Amino acid sequence: MKKHLNTLYVTTQGTWLAAEGETVVVKADGDVKLRVPLHMLEGIVCFGNVCASPFLMGRCGERGLGISFLTERGRFMARVEGPVSGNVLLRRDQYRWADDPGRSAELARTFVSAKVANCRRVLQRAARDHGGDGRGEVLRGAAEALARSLEELPQAATLDSVRGIEGDAARVYFAVFDDLITTPEEALRFDGRSRRPPTDPINALLSFFYTLLVHDVASALQAVGLDPQVGFLHRDRPGRPGLALDLMEELRPILADRLALSLVNRRQVGARDFETRETGGVYMDDAARKTVLVAYQERKQEEIRHPFLNEKTSVGMIVHLQALLLARHLRGDLDGYPAFFWR
Repeated sequence: MKKHLNTLYVTTQGTWLAAEGETVVVKADGDVKLRVPLHMLEGIVCFGNVCASPFLMGRCGERGLGISFLTERGRFMARVEGPVSGNVLLRRDQYRWADDPGRSAELARTFVSAKVANCRRVLQRAARDHGGDGRGEVLRGAAEALARSLEELPQAATLDSVRGIEGDAARVYFAVFDDLITTPEEALRFDGRSRRPPTDPINALLSFFYTLLVHDVASALQAVGLDPQVGFLHRDRPGRPGLALDLMEELRPILADRLALSLVNRRQVGARDFETRETGGVYMDDAARKTVLVAYQERKQEEIRHPFLNEKTSVGMIVHLQALLLARHLRGDLDGYPAFFWR
């Protein structure tokens, strides 16, 4: 039996989260707004001035539910988790692999191969949809360049060489990202990736989706007993979830980029939904953030056939299945890690 769990996103400022028995109670302005059974959740994400009781944190920790705290604009601040779960032997295997340059490069090649292939697939689909309007030819050219990157990856013997190919492929992909945007709004043009802070609406939308995806991936890794902090492509850095970022690479094009483009091209999100702060950073307003969160949750409920398992599953379960497959590979149950290649 498969069960798709959900994430509770709390965006209303001044909200208080508490535990009553086996239920999360959401209170705002002195009134109870929502009650959610703990067994229905896989995690909680709080934006801005949202507080959680110590008792609720303890209950979530006992059940392996992570609580992430972000700024109102979506920048990650902290994550509360209970005791590390899973087999200590699995984590020891993970650390040994991370300390082995050859094995780290092997896994990094797999993550990057899937990322580049999925980016290429996004471009190919868009080129087919654009037909002969001029942009199709540009997108097909970029897709061919990514195909060359895929041909180079098997010969990349070191982490630095893998990162070099990944960086070149990312530049090619984002160089034509503006051609994937069909809305005529000039304020929604994309002129390159910017992160801290995002300097335009498209970058703000992408960064927000990436933050949500990191939370989901980190939760999935924790659930199977892996350490989200110790990665292979992304090396150790205090406060950085290296393995979550590794696993996220192959999923970003299909779970974040395509959804961001869909919201913009269908005009569900527009330039009116963003504001520029004094720092120069661009951020979504409250209404747009709620629209994006609803779209993200709806996307996670859609069905897809897993290319390796050849079984139907929900999109939201992909992160959990990939975490499980990675754990099996590190334990030696699978000869290789079957990354997610979108079809």
